[in-house]
Amino acid sequence: MTETRVVRATAVVDAPASVVFEQIADPAAQIAWDGNDNLAAADDGQRVHAVGDVFVTTLTKDGARRRNLVVDFEEGRRIAWRPAPLDGEEPGHEWRWELRPLADGRTEVTHTYDWRELTDERRLARARRTTRDRLEASLERLADVCR
Repeated sequence: MTETRVVRATAVVDAPASVVFEQIADPAAQIAWDGNDNLAAADDGQRVHAVGDVFVTTLTKDGARRRNLVVDFEEGRRIAWRPAPLDGEEPGHEWRWELRPLADGRTEVTHTYDWRELTDERRLARARRTTRDRLEASLERLADVCR
Protein backbone atom coordinates (compact mmCIF):
# COMPACT_ATOMS: atom_id res chain seq x y z
CA MET A 1 0.00 0.00 0.00
CA THR A 2 1.30 3.43 -0.94
CA GLU A 3 1.57 5.92 1.90
CA THR A 4 -0.29 9.22 1.47
CA ARG A 5 2.14 12.05 2.02
CA VAL A 6 -0.19 14.95 1.30
CA VAL A 7 -2.80 15.68 3.94
CA ARG A 8 -5.50 18.27 3.28
CA ALA A 9 -8.52 19.71 5.04
CA THR A 10 -10.97 22.43 4.01
CA ALA A 11 -13.45 24.47 6.03
CA VAL A 12 -15.53 27.61 5.66
CA VAL A 13 -14.63 30.34 8.15
CA ASP A 14 -17.18 33.01 9.10
CA ALA A 15 -14.81 35.90 8.42
CA PRO A 16 -13.46 37.78 5.41
CA ALA A 17 -10.32 36.45 3.75
CA SER A 18 -8.32 39.50 4.89
CA VAL A 19 -9.05 38.71 8.56
CA VAL A 20 -8.24 35.02 8.16
CA PHE A 21 -5.06 35.72 6.20
CA GLU A 22 -3.73 38.07 8.90
CA GLN A 23 -3.88 35.20 11.39
CA ILE A 24 -1.97 32.87 9.08
CA ALA A 25 0.62 35.40 7.84
CA ASP A 26 1.55 36.48 11.38
CA PRO A 27 3.57 33.70 13.05
CA ALA A 28 2.97 35.16 16.53
CA ALA A 29 -0.80 34.76 15.98
CA GLN A 30 -0.47 31.12 14.87
CA ILE A 31 0.25 29.96 18.42
CA ALA A 32 -3.40 30.54 19.44
CA TRP A 33 -4.87 28.21 16.85
CA ASP A 34 -2.20 25.58 16.00
CA GLY A 35 -4.13 22.29 15.95
CA ASN A 36 -0.93 20.23 16.03
CA ASP A 37 -0.01 21.79 19.38
CA ASN A 38 3.42 22.12 17.81
CA LEU A 39 4.11 25.84 18.25
CA ALA A 40 5.19 27.26 21.60
CA ALA A 41 6.25 30.75 20.54
CA ALA A 42 7.06 33.13 17.72
CA ASP A 43 8.39 36.64 18.09
CA ASP A 44 6.21 39.60 17.14
CA GLY A 45 7.10 41.54 14.01
CA GLN A 46 7.59 38.59 11.65
CA ARG A 47 4.45 39.09 9.52
CA VAL A 48 5.04 37.50 6.11
CA HIS A 49 4.86 39.73 3.00
CA ALA A 50 6.55 37.83 0.17
CA VAL A 51 8.19 34.68 -1.13
CA GLY A 52 11.65 34.47 0.39
CA ASP A 53 10.61 35.87 3.78
CA VAL A 54 11.81 33.84 6.76
CA PHE A 55 10.19 33.60 10.19
CA VAL A 56 11.32 31.73 13.28
CA THR A 57 9.16 29.66 15.61
CA THR A 58 9.83 27.69 18.79
CA LEU A 59 8.40 24.18 19.08
CA THR A 60 6.52 22.80 22.07
CA LYS A 61 8.13 19.35 22.07
CA ASP A 62 11.74 20.27 22.77
CA GLY A 63 11.95 24.07 22.58
CA ALA A 64 13.81 23.80 19.29
CA ARG A 65 13.72 26.86 17.07
CA ARG A 66 12.79 26.48 13.42
CA ARG A 67 13.44 28.70 10.45
CA ASN A 68 10.48 28.80 8.06
CA LEU A 69 11.16 29.84 4.47
CA VAL A 70 8.14 31.21 2.59
CA VAL A 71 7.97 29.45 -0.81
CA ASP A 72 4.59 30.67 -2.09
CA PHE A 73 2.71 33.86 -1.34
CA GLU A 74 -0.19 35.90 -2.66
CA GLU A 75 -1.54 38.47 -0.21
CA GLY A 76 -4.95 37.43 1.09
CA ARG A 77 -5.02 34.24 -1.00
CA ARG A 78 -2.20 31.78 -0.29
CA ILE A 79 0.93 31.21 1.71
CA ALA A 80 3.27 28.24 2.06
CA TRP A 81 6.47 27.67 3.99
CA ARG A 82 9.10 25.00 4.48
CA PRO A 83 10.44 24.59 8.04
CA ALA A 84 14.02 23.66 8.87
CA PRO A 85 16.37 23.71 11.85
CA LEU A 86 17.95 27.16 12.32
CA ASP A 87 21.35 25.87 11.24
CA GLY A 88 20.33 22.95 9.04
CA GLU A 89 18.94 21.91 5.71
CA GLU A 90 15.23 21.81 4.92
CA PRO A 91 14.08 18.25 5.52
CA GLY A 92 11.46 18.44 2.74
CA HIS A 93 8.03 19.19 4.15
CA GLU A 94 5.68 22.11 3.54
CA TRP A 95 2.72 23.80 5.21
CA ARG A 96 0.29 25.49 2.82
CA TRP A 97 -2.82 27.64 3.23
CA GLU A 98 -5.16 28.63 0.40
CA LEU A 99 -8.06 31.05 0.88
CA ARG A 100 -11.06 31.58 -1.38
CA PRO A 101 -13.30 34.52 -0.50
CA LEU A 102 -16.99 33.67 -0.73
CA ALA A 103 -19.72 36.06 -1.85
CA ASP A 104 -21.30 36.18 1.62
CA GLY A 105 -18.16 37.51 3.34
CA ARG A 106 -16.99 34.13 4.57
CA THR A 107 -13.83 32.35 3.41
CA GLU A 108 -13.14 28.83 2.26
CA VAL A 109 -9.78 27.82 3.74
CA THR A 110 -7.73 24.81 2.65
CA HIS A 111 -4.84 23.70 4.83
CA THR A 112 -2.29 21.25 3.41
CA TYR A 113 0.66 19.41 4.91
CA ASP A 114 2.89 17.97 2.17
CA TRP A 115 5.72 15.67 3.16
CA ARG A 116 6.37 13.91 -0.15
CA GLU A 117 9.96 15.18 -0.15
CA LEU A 118 10.67 14.48 3.52
CA THR A 119 13.91 12.53 3.75
CA ASP A 120 14.89 12.86 7.42
CA GLU A 121 14.08 9.45 8.95
CA ARG A 122 13.81 11.03 12.41
CA ARG A 123 10.87 13.17 11.25
CA LEU A 124 8.82 10.50 9.49
CA ALA A 125 6.91 9.32 12.59
CA ARG A 126 5.85 12.87 13.42
CA ALA A 127 4.84 13.50 9.81
CA ARG A 128 2.65 10.39 9.89
CA ARG A 129 0.91 11.76 13.00
CA THR A 130 -0.01 14.95 11.13
CA THR A 131 -3.37 13.66 9.98
CA ARG A 132 -6.44 15.31 8.55
CA ASP A 133 -7.99 15.63 12.02
CA ARG A 134 -4.97 17.69 13.15
CA LEU A 135 -5.41 20.01 10.18
CA GLU A 136 -9.14 20.21 10.90
CA ALA A 137 -8.33 21.15 14.51
CA SER A 138 -6.24 24.06 13.23
CA LEU A 139 -9.08 25.14 10.95
CA GLU A 140 -11.61 24.98 13.79
CA ARG A 141 -9.38 26.97 16.14
CA LEU A 142 -8.61 29.47 13.38
CA ALA A 143 -12.33 29.92 12.75
CA ASP A 144 -12.93 30.56 16.46
CA VAL A 145 -10.18 33.20 16.59
CA CYS A 146 -11.49 34.95 13.46
CA ARG A 147 -15.09 35.22 14.67
